[in-house]
Amino acid sequence: MGVTGTERPLPISGVVIAKNEADRIERCVRSLIGLCAEVVVLDSGSSDDTVARALAAGARVEHQEWLGFSSQKNVAVSRATQPWVLLLDADEWLVPSGARRVRELFERRPDGNALIERADIWRLLRRTRFLGRSLRHGGWGNEAVERLFRVNCRYLPARVHESLDRRGKKVLRLPARIEHDTARNQAEYEAKLDSYAELFARQRHAQGIRGYWIDAWLHAGAYWLKNYWFRAGFLDGRAGAIYHYLHSRYVFRKYRRLWQLRDAAIEP
Repeated sequence: MGVTGTERPLPISGVVIAKNEADRIERCVRSLIGLCAEVVVLDSGSSDDTVARALAAGARVEHQEWLGFSSQKNVAVSRATQPWVLLLDADEWLVPSGARRVRELFERRPDGNALIERADIWRLLRRTRFLGRSLRHGGWGNEAVERLFRVNCRYLPARVHESLDRRGKKVLRLPARIEHDTARNQAEYEAKLDSYAELFARQRHAQGIRGYWIDAWLHAGAYWLKNYWFRAGFLDGRAGAIYHYLHSRYVFRKYRRLWQLRDAAIEP
């Protein structure tokens, strides 16, 4: 999936955080090999063949016990040696056409400059796959995600749904495709969303945000209407229906948990 031929690698560090991703890490790493001057996988204690497969695919593997999403990614970025970073999750990969789009950013124009210098952070387009089907509707077919950025950028502190610190940074969009195979199966994905709901609620509670019982119903209902109906998620068939049900359930549970933390006065 990576760039082939005589093209030289770009001054980019491909960066991936991983744990027990043996079945997916090679696909991810190989999509970066040839495009990036190096690929760094930061492993947090895999008990499967993740490390061996990442090495076999051409990555440099380093180790760091789990620190949380933002901190783990910041450590991974700090291990990069190139001026630009292209960060993927282990369940993602950059398609060949996306790699070509990235390469075009670095081409020198007649004025001697390259398009890459026009921004500090570039948003790429991510398409989610669920239960073997690409979700083309419902807001998950062209999700803009911040993945290509200068090496001095860092993620803001967050337990979940981490984002780069954009203060003083210029952000632009690049129509380069990332594919995201988000779930091995429905049960695993449901469990992952439940863990995210707990992290979200505790993060908001720690920030002094207090929930109410009605929030869960309002936010879950709004998600369902917006993404399943108004954004036509129903056009993705059975996979889309299950996916949006699980996300509505996730939204409900994270706000319900926030309300429970307030009601019980539980400190994170």
